[in-house]
Amino acid sequence: MYGKTMDYVSIEKLKWRSRRSMLELDLYFERFINTGELAKLNEAELLAYQYLLTLEDGDLLTLFQWKKELADPALQEIVNKIARINFYKEYFMTEQMNSSAEAVKAVKVDFGNGKVVEYPIYKATIGQDVVDFRTFGKSGMWSYDPAFLATAACESKITYIDGDKGQLFYRGYPIEQLAEHSTHLEGAYLLLRGELPTQAQKDEYEHAILRHNMVPDQFHSFFKGFRRDSHPMAMLGGAVSAMAAFYPEDFDFTNADHRRIAIRRLIAKMPTIVAMCYRYNQGLPFMYPQNNLDYASNFLHMMFATPCEQYKPNPIIAKAFDRILLLHADHEQNASTSTVRLAGSSGTHPFAAVAAGVACLWGPSHGGANEAVLKMLTEIGDESKVEEYMQGVKDKKYRLMGFGHRVYKNMDPRASIMRQTCNDVLDALGKREDPLFKLAMKLEKIALEDSYFIDHKLYPNVDFYSGIILQAIGIPTNMFTTIFALARTVGWLAQWQEMIEDADFKIGRPRQLYTGYTARDYVAVSERK
Repeated sequence: MYGKTMDYVSIEKLKWRSRRSMLELDLYFERFINTGELAKLNEAELLAYQYLLTLEDGDLLTLFQWKKELADPALQEIVNKIARINFYKEYFMTEQMNSSAEAVKAVKVDFGNGKVVEYPIYKATIGQDVVDFRTFGKSGMWSYDPAFLATAACESKITYIDGDKGQLFYRGYPIEQLAEHSTHLEGAYLLLRGELPTQAQKDEYEHAILRHNMVPDQFHSFFKGFRRDSHPMAMLGGAVSAMAAFYPEDFDFTNADHRRIAIRRLIAKMPTIVAMCYRYNQGLPFMYPQNNLDYASNFLHMMFATPCEQYKPNPIIAKAFDRILLLHADHEQNASTSTVRLAGSSGTHPFAAVAAGVACLWGPSHGGANEAVLKMLTEIGDESKVEEYMQGVKDKKYRLMGFGHRVYKNMDPRASIMRQTCNDVLDALGKREDPLFKLAMKLEKIALEDSYFIDHKLYPNVDFYSGIILQAIGIPTNMFTTIFALARTVGWLAQWQEMIEDADFKIGRPRQLYTGYTARDYVAVSERK
């Protein structure tokens, strides 16, 4: 009556299908699974359970609340088993989360109506512990935290920031050590796989990326639909999303091989797409990638080469650019990363999720920081006006872009690395005497020596130096955020992959504090005032 006998794989899929869009239903099924009741069902009961999942959410909720009874006793017995689970009992979900976090203690919340509920506290390996409020909604209330300033939306093992100490770790490795010894592609392997590669793994990974950087020929025609003066970020967002259309084979986000191929494909082709945005803007022919070049050098080739002559990337510039990519590869749960996670939680194609991240990064409050640095330097205009401008900053007349950081309350650990890199680039290009860069260096000197900026922890950040480097090597300011997106693609994909592989994965569904009208009747247009 209910379907064919299910094998083990079918049962695992059944658990997946038990996740519902209605919170109350989700909690019923979650408790039923977490208490081990699903595993106890016999074959006939499993088939009945499978049939229940074909019903609409509203009908299921009516059954679980015992407002309606089914004629079929076998079905009704399954309904009773699910509905009898104690809706308000708290279960530690450490095992179900497949997590290394352990519930070390609990916090009690008194709701003022005689009901007190305990919520487990999970201990972080480093950083702040968290209270598990996933079942808080059963109290009849939501927790309220605009902008998620005090909310951990996920568990992650990828990146950790200690803003007070000025520290950044990729999978436990300090960013300073990686910047000195590693490369962007090795960093990508680390972020995605959790460990640094062996030489054989490194060679295989780099070969896979560097030999798959071409885009389909038809993709060139896709760009012709844009205006020549389109903003590069607008083109990039559209192009990344459109990439899925050029690989029409079925994509199953629950399939590990499909995920691995999609991740490698986008990391490989992102430099090509970003370079195409620049070339199209400039009215220049697209340059094909060169398999004999490394990741950063290949990008510089596609940006600045011409079909008329051989282009040889400057190794100092290539190293500096690779370092920019590595330092911007991931940065915990920022706005664009959270956007990628939320979009990806629906099961959409990862190219679409990354395109959502590109759209978020385009915002001036997120990805436009190094572009704002160059705009500020241009507005100051001359080295002789720096002291006047800095006094204006003290007097709250001007904003100092590229100094200080929302997360880092000490010096941005990436900034000291980029400072030396910036000096190397200016020396290599002979631009020490360029008026704009002399102005920037004077600005930096005042900020590092003046007690006002030291006391207010307004140290130069990574955006200050990366903006100067990008300008020096000839990348226009409207392309700066696309470079940021190129670097962050690795982190977005690592975070997306981690979310998909989390045993507690489900579609994101934020809640709200509604302060609008209560129910009211429709008013005919002739009677409105």
